[in-house]
Amino acid sequence: MKESYVDVLIIGAGPAGMMAGLALAKAGVNVRIVDQKPERLYTGQADGIQPRTIEVFQTYGLAERLLREGNQMHIAAFYNPRPDGAGVELTERVPDITAPTARYPFEVTLHQGAIEAIMSDPMEAAGVHVERPIVPMSIEVSRNPHDIQDPKAYAVKVVLKRLDIQNGKDDLEAVNAMFVIGADGAHSWVRKAIGIELEGSQTDSVWGVVDLVLDTDFPDSRAKAVVNSMNGTMINIPRENDKNRLYIQLEGRYQLEKLADGRVDVKGSKAVVDPDRVFAIAQEIIKPFRLEKKSEFEWSTIYTVGQRVASAYSAHERIFIVGDACHTHSPKAGQGMNASMADSHNLSWKLVHVLRGWAKPSMLATYELERRKYAQDLIAFDRVWARVITGKPITPENLDGVSPEELRNIFQTFGVFSSGIGIQYLPSSITNVRYQILASNLSIGQRLTPQIFMGAADRRPVNIQDAFPADTRFGILFLAGGLKGAGLAAFAFKLETLLSGYGSTSRSSIQDLFNVMTVASGELRNYIQDIPTFLRSHWSKVLLDGMDTQTRGGDAYANYGISVTEGAVVVVRPDGHVGTMAPVDNYGIQHLESYFGAFLVPRRRDIRAESPVRVRL
Repeated sequence: MKESYVDVLIIGAGPAGMMAGLALAKAGVNVRIVDQKPERLYTGQADGIQPRTIEVFQTYGLAERLLREGNQMHIAAFYNPRPDGAGVELTERVPDITAPTARYPFEVTLHQGAIEAIMSDPMEAAGVHVERPIVPMSIEVSRNPHDIQDPKAYAVKVVLKRLDIQNGKDDLEAVNAMFVIGADGAHSWVRKAIGIELEGSQTDSVWGVVDLVLDTDFPDSRAKAVVNSMNGTMINIPRENDKNRLYIQLEGRYQLEKLADGRVDVKGSKAVVDPDRVFAIAQEIIKPFRLEKKSEFEWSTIYTVGQRVASAYSAHERIFIVGDACHTHSPKAGQGMNASMADSHNLSWKLVHVLRGWAKPSMLATYELERRKYAQDLIAFDRVWARVITGKPITPENLDGVSPEELRNIFQTFGVFSSGIGIQYLPSSITNVRYQILASNLSIGQRLTPQIFMGAADRRPVNIQDAFPADTRFGILFLAGGLKGAGLAAFAFKLETLLSGYGSTSRSSIQDLFNVMTVASGELRNYIQDIPTFLRSHWSKVLLDGMDTQTRGGDAYANYGISVTEGAVVVVRPDGHVGTMAPVDNYGIQHLESYFGAFLVPRRRDIRAESPVRVRL
């Protein structure tokens, strides 16, 4: 049997696998990604990208293409039964996104294959290609405790089988990997092989999905539209290239195939539920509006709603599962693909730091801590949303039904969460909330809120999220406040000394591990003379909290709730979430030493503040 070695093996090339492959390839990791499908996806599957995911794409330099190829969805419309019973009527239109700090206050819809291509192209440019068609046959973790503890050991062996081998060539390969990522979907082979269970339940809710171009007089065909009629519920999602996706409730419409335990047999039912019959139900639901086919169906399917979370997200912090392999839920709130890619975005930088020897292996445990809690919150949200979506409308005969107000209120109440903007990670070694008081409007554990600054050198507007791309470095956002002159130089020296203790013994390695951005407040006459060298490693690293005449900006201290005189140091994790904050004094230096020392591997003696007493720098 052929034998090979790799740092990270990814099994599955869906959105979660592609995000992991992209992040690791861009970081220079020796990574392989395999998938059982003979070719990539071209139609169907997931199609909704939430505002936070657009921000993540931007950190990888991919948002421009996503926005160019996808459809933007800004409005949500709600239709309910007319009082006279003659079909449905418009009840209300509201913004699709109710997240005030969203940089992109809309959703983007684009079929999954195109989204995967946006990630695969730069991944392939970095030298990593999806290997197809390949399936895993066995997976084994070393029983040697030393191998488990040593992140550089090839502790996992996976036997892969090629499905397209001809001419008598070997079709098996033993891959020795330091880490394995299972991104192989809801029926994950990896999850089952390492003995992890999905906990939760399967609902009786059955839905059909069709993708096509519509010929219709429906006023909101280019908006997200929830149509709750006496004949069932339909959700309209506008797509790229004038297409639409329709989700149609099927309960009570068919004698669907059942399994022995009473659950709907989706595979068996697909033979009796054809897209034309599903589309006919949509035509009935949306009356009195006309709904006709302008194209043939591009894709169709039926599904039941399962709401489950994996009991664990890893085995020995050597084999990890991401995406649908560790959580399943309704697709109607547009969360599945977003949650899947966010899993990989969270995990990848942690693997990079451990592989480089910069971080302690114990940091990998924060992946499950953060993403499993999020998945549990997602399931709780999905249960509420699925209930109101599938519920019968309120009528004089059904006073327990779903009212238009309840549907709209739940949609808006959960808007910050469903957009991804409100995700907040729990305190841990990499999320320290001790100095949350320094910024009343910037939450430790949440992503760094967008804010426009101006470049000190060129006066160019800069969104602070763009200053911290997904390049595996920790961002140090230093808002200097009123600190100037000798006091600023003294603090800069202490900060430089502290940060130089990680990553390497060479001072030049600071820029490999940390991305320091300085915000000067007030009048800055000459940034080269007024800002210490360490705080301006490049001309683009000094920003002003000023108002640009051509874009929104200024008032960053007020927007973040930071004192304009005291200032603060904000640590931005490589995934864009705020890791901690620190005051601009010796206490701050001590706190940053404690914070980074909890998970980074020191390269030399820790630098401690000269005095535990607060002093003026």
